[in-house]
Amino acid sequence: MAGPNTTVPLLDVNRDNKPHRDEFVEALAAVVDSGRFLFGPDVTELEAEIARYSQVDHAVGCASGSDALLLSLMALDIKAGDEVIVPSFTFFASVSCITRLGATPVFVDICPDTFNMDPQCVAEAITENTKAIIPVHLFGQCAQIDRICQIAAEHDIPVVEDAAQAIGAAYHSRPAGSWGLVGCFSFYPTKNLGGMGDGGMLTSGDADVADRLRLLAGHGMRPRYYHQAVGINSRIDTFQAAVLRVKLRHLGDAITSRNEIASRYMSSLQDRDLVGPDQIVLPTVDPNAFHVWNQFGIRVGGGRRDALRAHLAERGVGSEIYYPVPMHKQQCFEYLKVDGSTLPETERASAEILNLPIFPSLTEAEQEQVVDCISGFYRAGAKKAA
Repeated sequence: MAGPNTTVPLLDVNRDNKPHRDEFVEALAAVVDSGRFLFGPDVTELEAEIARYSQVDHAVGCASGSDALLLSLMALDIKAGDEVIVPSFTFFASVSCITRLGATPVFVDICPDTFNMDPQCVAEAITENTKAIIPVHLFGQCAQIDRICQIAAEHDIPVVEDAAQAIGAAYHSRPAGSWGLVGCFSFYPTKNLGGMGDGGMLTSGDADVADRLRLLAGHGMRPRYYHQAVGINSRIDTFQAAVLRVKLRHLGDAITSRNEIASRYMSSLQDRDLVGPDQIVLPTVDPNAFHVWNQFGIRVGGGRRDALRAHLAERGVGSEIYYPVPMHKQQCFEYLKVDGSTLPETERASAEILNLPIFPSLTEAEQEQVVDCISGFYRAGAKKAA
């Protein structure tokens, strides 16, 4: 049980991994004994298992979720002069993959309830130079991917799903990563399916696209030392694949735990009368979505987000701001000269979002401590106001 002086981490990867330690050691020892540290059988098996899990025909391993996004755009031959529609309220890799190829990111606003790309804004942003759309399934919940894909199809524009935070998520019961031409996943250790280092995966229902992705991930080389294209060196090593195969077997239970934790947060925060426009706005679950809760992001109104975060930190409760600076306001993208007034919900979310601890082994007592601290913050504020 968490006592009054117990800290509550934002996440605890070691605690989540500990029950599976023997399975990890056995899997890693088998790789050591095989000597096949790259392109070992675990890599092929993981690709097949992720393909089945995501209900697609093809999956291609790569070195990271960032590389997955870059490879997707390389396979689409995105280049200078092209435009790619993407949200600004996202992680850097969703955008850097565009600019690395000389193309221009076209930022669109988000829905205020889910923090995901607004399909109407996508429709309004399309021009003759639009060559791809990257919806981001943020925090573990799919964007309105059916509408986005429909809009894209009407203009014959490919969709690349950034599902880095959303493995296991679904929309209308169809898995993340199976809607677009390509789906991109990250196995960074903090993800719901996290490895013990970097790793990524690309999914596609198109055999030719999958083959192109595999070619580009291996220096464009086929056969050996004969280069058909200028690719990059991006592969998932056998150690990571072995670890991820163990984790994949337990992913369903981990997602169930995350959903239970999210549900407890929802009810506890409401029961304490902490929910309201001047206090906390709870996360919204799209009724068409199956949410896997990579993050639990609340809105903190009244300009008090940073004060609440400091209050939690003083009492040993972890939290994080994903994301404090939207992409259109990052120094490296200043040259795009984006008018922030066209992205009001993005800027509001960056000023209000606070992400609370959520990971499978988070205890009810720890959650209660988080809610107690939030309650104490607002009680203290009420006393000052009085």
